[in-house]
Amino acid sequence: MGGEEVRLRGVVELAQGMAAARTPRDSWWAAADGARRALVGDFAALSVWERDHGRLRVLVNAGRLAPGEEEFPALEAYPVHEFPEITEFLHGRWAGGGEPHAWVETADGPAFAGAGYYHQRVAALRRRGRGCCVVAPLVLHGRAWGELYVARLAGGPDFVQADADFATVLAAVVAAGLAQTERLEEARRLAFTDSLTGLANRRAVDAGLDDAIDRHRAEGVVVSLVVCDLNGLKRVNDTQGHAVGDRLLERFGSVLSVCGAMLPGVDTLAARLGGDEFCLLTVGPPADEVVRVADELCRRAAGLGDGVACGVASTGDPIGEVRSARRLFRLADAAQYRAKAARSPGPVVAGRAGPDDPVLRLADAAGPPAGEPAPPVGERRRFRRWRERQG
Repeated sequence: MGGEEVRLRGVVELAQGMAAARTPRDSWWAAADGARRALVGDFAALSVWERDHGRLRVLVNAGRLAPGEEEFPALEAYPVHEFPEITEFLHGRWAGGGEPHAWVETADGPAFAGAGYYHQRVAALRRRGRGCCVVAPLVLHGRAWGELYVARLAGGPDFVQADADFATVLAAVVAAGLAQTERLEEARRLAFTDSLTGLANRRAVDAGLDDAIDRHRAEGVVVSLVVCDLNGLKRVNDTQGHAVGDRLLERFGSVLSVCGAMLPGVDTLAARLGGDEFCLLTVGPPADEVVRVADELCRRAAGLGDGVACGVASTGDPIGEVRSARRLFRLADAAQYRAKAARSPGPVVAGRAGPDDPVLRLADAAGPPAGEPAPPVGERRRFRRWRERQG
């Protein structure tokens, strides 16, 4: 197979790898590793220019890593003034009517004239046992986005001008792939976000709760669900209009978000299920911590509309075995129903009223009547009808 055919195959494989990526991380990895293989390199990195922080942040390192390098580094970043080509060199080329083009550098300095600034890269090559690199600027939406970097170990053949030309082509393919990833991420974000409050939506809760219960069954991690019903929304809509009602929902959504952030860890999802119904899904925090936050939520929401009815169900409480997301949801919803019926100023917690807890009885009696299929987690209106038929 000739050199042109090999390079064409490299471009195709890179594009296919990025098209198959399901997450931004997958896309970054496909870009770096695909470019490394296409250029027959030993190492590759993809970095983004974070203008607000004035730095190049490394997103992924692929191939043979030097000591201290990580595949997906959390903290590897470099002041952009140490690599000024990302700003000065690229912009200078554009100002002259040219296009961004890759260049080659070696451990001894620039490989050929016009290679840009090289001081820091030369030092980095030597420090990490690499002999040469090719650097390709990445441009998205007409702006410098970052760079693609591919290196070979010391002692191997240096990159040449033809490699720089090819890296420029690869950078264009990577940029197109990154743009597609951005579009897909935005579509996913919209699909899992409530447009009014900016919280997660019911679809996100259904997916998150299924995953959380899988973790609970596999690892024993505590999963808790707080279900809230904002009281008085219909009265506000009827007497003051839906615009005022929407503002009430937005305000409560902000309170819910703030209270969710009080829980330790990061596995907390604040969501609007629809209408006046909201929830918090938490993975990890103890049940007592979740109840404390639910109590704070009720206190803060007391001045919004007619307050909030709040129910809590947690695998950290004596609620029996939880094999499915559906059962935890039924328990939390039954607790919320009891809180609403009793006009409770604080949360009702499933399983804390002893073995004859009415919340447990209500939830376990709320399964579908004979001949009716069980509902998906989010079908709260059908669930409520079954619950009310049970009295």
